[in-house]
Order: sequence, then C-alpha cells, then structure tokens
Amino acid sequence: MTAIPEALSDAEYQRLAQAALSAIESTVDRWLDDDVIDIDSHRTGGLLELQLPGGSKLIINTQPPLHELWLAARGGGFHYRWADGAWRDTRDGTEFFSALSHHASVQGGKDLTFTPPAH
Repeated sequence: MTAIPEALSDAEYQRLAQAALSAIESTVDRWLDDDVIDIDSHRTGGLLELQLPGGSKLIINTQPPLHELWLAARGGGFHYRWADGAWRDTRDGTEFFSALSHHASVQGGKDLTFTPPAH
C-alpha cells in the first residue's frame, strides 16, 4: 500500500529536497574522508550525480513542478514524493534513503547506508 503524498508548498518542497541532497553529499564526503569508498559527486542545481567505483552512476534529480525526487540507478528509474514524513516511491512506497542505500551498495560492491536528514 502506498502512502498518500502530502501537499507541500514550493518553499517546503525546496527545503526538503535540498536537505536530502545535502545529506547525501555529506555522507559521500564522510566516506571519502574515512576511506570507506571513493565516490565522485557532482552537483549542478537540483541534480546530484554520484560516480561509483567501476564507472556506474547514481543520479538524483529534483523535479520542482511535480514536487518529486527522481533516482536513476542501474536497477531502474524511481520517483519519490513526500508522504508520511519521508520521500516515498510513488509505486510501492519504498523510502528513498533505503532505496538509495540498496542501489549504492549493489553498484558500489559494499554495504553503504545513507540516512535521511533530521527535519
């Protein structure tokens, strides 16, 4: 059962989306500092590209008109809307950071965990 998306103002969407991207960047920076994994990250506005060892990529993109976050991974493309206090997959309700962790772990070849920012 999927969660019912919450109606967000444009400003609230931007705050939540930017917090998500910043949390991802902070995690990647910490992993680089701690020599966990070498991931190159590049952010342009609302698009964050993560290049993992072996050349695969994860791309997280904000979609302001739809109030969504999109994730592109080798495993497919996924859309997330804010619902029940988290970014949830529009098809199956999977939480965004859990899905991102899964795809990063598969593509990175090691257990990687991203955690959502505090609201």
